[in-house]
Amino acid sequence: MSIDLKQLRYFLAVAEEKSFSRAAERLHISQPPLSQQIMKLESELGVRLFTRTTRSFELTVAGKALMVEAAELLAKMRMTIDTIRQIDRGEVGRLRVGIVGSAMWGPIPGLLEQFQSQYPRVTWTIHELGPNDQWEALRARQIDVGFWREPKIEADVLKQANMRQDLCFRENVCVAISEKHPLAREASIELADIANEPMLTLHLDQSAEPRYLIQCCVNAGFQPTIFQEAAEPQTLLAMVGAGLGVALLPETTSRIGWPGVRFLPVKTNPPSANLYISYPLLDDAPVVRAFLNILFPDKATTAA
Repeated sequence: MSIDLKQLRYFLAVAEEKSFSRAAERLHISQPPLSQQIMKLESELGVRLFTRTTRSFELTVAGKALMVEAAELLAKMRMTIDTIRQIDRGEVGRLRVGIVGSAMWGPIPGLLEQFQSQYPRVTWTIHELGPNDQWEALRARQIDVGFWREPKIEADVLKQANMRQDLCFRENVCVAISEKHPLAREASIELADIANEPMLTLHLDQSAEPRYLIQCCVNAGFQPTIFQEAAEPQTLLAMVGAGLGVALLPETTSRIGWPGVRFLPVKTNPPSANLYISYPLLDDAPVVRAFLNILFPDKATTAA
């Protein structure tokens, strides 16, 4: 049996119009090929679908049953095609976003709100992970995109892992210092001004970011004394507020207004805390494409 959707569509038009001529006009075809398709459909099914006389044109019992089934089948097919197209445009699906904690103090929440507004049928989840864990999660396809800061991953490492990394938000490092510290009265300071201060940092084995910041201090002419390490920026700020040391954190950290802490810009050659997005390069992921189109509207591409 060889019945296609075109035959069902033709049959439905004839059944609804109760006229071959009106159905042909509705379908924008001539009447002879329409009649041939209906005859072919009846032959394939082995039943009569219409009762034709000189004065009447009615559906048979089988024809009435097929009319109901064909209408449901064609409607479902239209829905299926629409859903497939929505999936291809990234309008349906899920997005798993890896982030470092400090990224949520910057533009990421606004970005997610915009994405949710434009793609309400996409479900998304946040996974707060350090850069190393994000990297492994990306390679294991446990997250779809990851956000972390400097230092940028080397190009050959990205290529070997079939990953891409793009700069999405520029930002500098600032110095978090107790508001009771003498330097807190300054509008900005040099990095070397904290050379003799106890340094509070994220765990040195958590990612390359803390080691990068230590190297920035070395480049500024001093080797920092690491007093305490912590897993979360909030813990660092609590210790800074207690006067236990200073910390180098992204400028957007100042948005949370931590009690007892001042955030001072670095005057000369401030270390960068740029935020990057990383994602698999070879995956055909429409939802990721849609997310990237919002993140980089100037580079947006329209899905076919």
